[in-house]
Amino acid sequence: MDGTFYRHAHEFLQRGLDLLFPPRCAGCRRCGHLLCSSCLRTMQPFSTPLCRRCGMPLASVAASCAACRRDHFRLDGLRFVNLYQGALREAIHALKYVGQKRLAEPLGLLLAQAFSAYGMSIDGLVPLPLHSQRQQQRGYNQSALLARVCARHLKLPCLEDLVIRQRATRTQVGLNVQERLQNVSGAFALAPNVNPCSLTWRRLLLIDDVCTTGASLEACAAPL
Repeated sequence: MDGTFYRHAHEFLQRGLDLLFPPRCAGCRRCGHLLCSSCLRTMQPFSTPLCRRCGMPLASVAASCAACRRDHFRLDGLRFVNLYQGALREAIHALKYVGQKRLAEPLGLLLAQAFSAYGMSIDGLVPLPLHSQRQQQRGYNQSALLARVCARHLKLPCLEDLVIRQRATRTQVGLNVQERLQNVSGAFALAPNVNPCSLTWRRLLLIDDVCTTGASLEACAAPL
């Protein structure tokens, strides 16, 4: 039997458990949903003009913001669901640090909806890998969980074995921009079995749970 059967069976069982033990919204703690409709409304993609590179909202239509006109990226651009605040921040924190892996489903759907809203066109999704030590400690890679759900909704491949994290790094929390860049420099590499020629002209979407300065995404983009 394929994975679809087991996924549907798990979902059926989970619905039964939810009747006995109703979930609470990760954003507002109200009973009944993992993320309630009120909190989800605060997480919708921006409809205002965006910087072509970093995706930040702009006050008026322009190609790029002042910061992106100064800096150069390996990435073609950045897009995100919304700012890391409020209910979205609570939901990502619960997914990443509290073990609430079920939140990957509504959050991954939000990623897919943002993808469609921004009109992107790609060949596959690549979740940022964790170092083996970090993944063993946490038990899962939250970015991979999000990418799988997003890929399933978009009917696109999720390429989890394309890039590896070859060097353990300290957490980026509390570091300034230069420290973040230095911390993750050279941390990523193509997996040993990947032929670089197979990536020629392929459009890849890197998936991470949070982007602060973009240092990790830039470092992962480097070997690609």
